[in-house]
Amino acid sequence: MTQRSPQVTVRRNRTLALASALVKGAVAAGLGLGSLTVLVMVVWISSPYPDSGPGGALRAAAGVWLLAHGAGLVRPDTVSGVPAPVGMVPLLLVLGPVWLAHRAARDAAESQEPQEGAPDEARAEWRERPGGPSRVGAFCAVTAGYLLVVAGAAACARGGPLHADPDTLAFPVALVVAGAAAAGVWTAAGRPFGPAPSWSPLAVQEAVARTLFRQRTEAAFRSAAAGLTVLLGGGALLVAVALGRNAGAAQDAFLGLAGDWTGRFAVLLLAAALAPNAALWGAAYGLGPGFSLGTGATATPLGLDGTPALPRFPLLAAVPDQGPGALPNWAALAVPVAAALAVAWFTARRAAPADAPRARAWSPRETVLVTLFAALGCGAGTALLTAVAGGPIGTGALSVFGPVWWLTGPAALVWTAAIGVPAALLLRLWRLRTPGWAWRRDVPEADGLPEPEAEEAAEEDGAVPGRTRRWWAPWRARRATAGEDGEAEPAGPASPAASSVPAPDPAPEAAPGFEPYDFLPTDPWHGKASREARWASLKQGSGGLMADFPADRTAGRADRTESADPGGPAATP
Repeated sequence: MTQRSPQVTVRRNRTLALASALVKGAVAAGLGLGSLTVLVMVVWISSPYPDSGPGGALRAAAGVWLLAHGAGLVRPDTVSGVPAPVGMVPLLLVLGPVWLAHRAARDAAESQEPQEGAPDEARAEWRERPGGPSRVGAFCAVTAGYLLVVAGAAACARGGPLHADPDTLAFPVALVVAGAAAAGVWTAAGRPFGPAPSWSPLAVQEAVARTLFRQRTEAAFRSAAAGLTVLLGGGALLVAVALGRNAGAAQDAFLGLAGDWTGRFAVLLLAAALAPNAALWGAAYGLGPGFSLGTGATATPLGLDGTPALPRFPLLAAVPDQGPGALPNWAALAVPVAAALAVAWFTARRAAPADAPRARAWSPRETVLVTLFAALGCGAGTALLTAVAGGPIGTGALSVFGPVWWLTGPAALVWTAAIGVPAALLLRLWRLRTPGWAWRRDVPEADGLPEPEAEEAAEEDGAVPGRTRRWWAPWRARRATAGEDGEAEPAGPASPAASSVPAPDPAPEAAPGFEPYDFLPTDPWHGKASREARWASLKQGSGGLMADFPADRTAGRADRTESADPGGPAATP
């Protein structure tokens, strides 16, 4: 009477799972907000002359946490009395909230199946506990829980020194949280690629269902990630070199912003949080479009045009001087060249693998398409990152500050496509060059070719399987070929006996597609005693239904039937 039905249990379990996912999202947001609040409070406590009380410090921490999600902040206390926007997001602060939302969604979506070493009771309890959260339910619950804390933080930051712009809470804050949660659910599902949605075109669904398409797409994404990483690394290198050349100006700006050690520590933390932004600025400078230093100044490798409106900050000491660019400025163009070569190298590695036969290599058309797709991904990633690397930091001249995403993205696409495609084709040809010159390992040309034949072919070519070929291997192969054709070799004339004796027929093992027979098993299962024992056991277990005659009599009867005339009817006993 009091036992619950299975449907009620499933519904109750699903409700509890969704509530747990909601709590996980709220806890993830609380951890990010709490950690940043602790850091701000430490700086406020150690400051000898704080501008506000603990309430103002807490509101400022909530505003900075919202800024880490992409929200636009407004600074009401200005000299002119006009509220100034703060739209530049420190990219290093973004890593914490995004990782917490990703992990919360992953933990909520993944199954709680016991591990292999768990006892049987735990596995039986897990099987009898249906009604776990679906992936969509986990995503919605975690996102809702996280956004509840975001709404509370926005309400708390109102009235503080940095309050959030309500228009930016939906975009991009909600979009960032939803994207991180979706990535977590996708990770919990094993990062599947497909199937395509049912509303997508049939051609797209068929393409995604093909394994070859998935492999090519994965290779393109890896190449694009490699090119983007090299681009960011090159930009960071440019900033480091520029700061080294202007170390005196950077030091003066650092010491002039704060006179005590607490303020200098805060400036150092802000500079560290803006270090990824500086790397993206350097990448945009190397790509050609450069970055804006106000409404009337732009810095490119060709020079700095206009009058820049530069605040006093250590990282801005890396900005080039006014005037036309010199040879060191033009050397920044090597950064996109290196990124394009990285895209070409990673594509060529998949197009012509060193441990695969030549028949498995991609065609030139496939190599070009994958390289172009990788260049498109590199350009899209560059545009997305540079869009958040800059932003307004004030009104008037400071309303435009940083790289322009709609210029840097196409520039990255053009650089990687124009250099990456020819480089990928050349690298593919280099990796598929004449086997005697190749550094590739010698492998069979077909999957069905046995290993002994591959070793014999490698020995004829003058190489050893699994080792790097030597530079003298081609001449050895050519001399061996010339000797087989009957031409005289430099070492001496051919033997007459060898030319008069015909070549022996190839062994059957050398024929293509030959598969030798395997040995019969030698275990006792196929012995006569084992067969008789199994027959007796079957007869005993049948309850008298089986006839009382040995198995040998049946075998002899079958032999007599086969020895009869094949054209006539079989003999009857």
